[in-house]
Amino acid sequence: MSDHQETSHDNRSEYRADTVMEHEYDGIQEFDNKLPNWWLWLMWGSMVFALLYWLVFHTLEIGNLPRENFETEMRLADEAMFERMKDNPVTNESLMALVEMPAKVTEGRELFVKFCVACHLDKGQGFVGPNLTDGVWVHGCQPTDLHKIVSDGVAAKGMPSWLNQLGPAGVQTVVGYVMTLRNTNVAGKAPEGDPCNF
Repeated sequence: MSDHQETSHDNRSEYRADTVMEHEYDGIQEFDNKLPNWWLWLMWGSMVFALLYWLVFHTLEIGNLPRENFETEMRLADEAMFERMKDNPVTNESLMALVEMPAKVTEGRELFVKFCVACHLDKGQGFVGPNLTDGVWVHGCQPTDLHKIVSDGVAAKGMPSWLNQLGPAGVQTVVGYVMTLRNTNVAGKAPEGDPCNF
């Protein structure tokens, strides 16, 4: 019995001597125990996964990142909503909804640069045409008023009708972009028309 106790005590002493780290902080010693296998597999697996993820998505750019997938889904949803809107009557609400669609604003900007900058300049500050960035508009303050002007034109002011060239969808996207310009107050042509309370 006493031999067994001595043997047990000796084993414990040897074990502590092997596993206690030499350093000590505030009277606390650290045991150098072997980590469980499941923990080691999890650690090495995470490291391998992180390396493969970096190679596939950031280095080789084989797949799309989650953010890109999200943006693609949002763009498709916006386009589907816009397709549904095209067949419905144009309203202030439907035109203002385009302002919240980044892809449509970008598309409208491209059309604006292609067809409108000659008269309104790059930032909409006005040249031959009026300044679109101030709070004073010539032909009405509502998005539908602007839609009518872009669609039908104003022959007396030299504004052509763009409906045939841009089509209904193009007119709406341009109007959506122009609505993002209002109240940006870019220095340019002097105000013309009536003040609008946007």
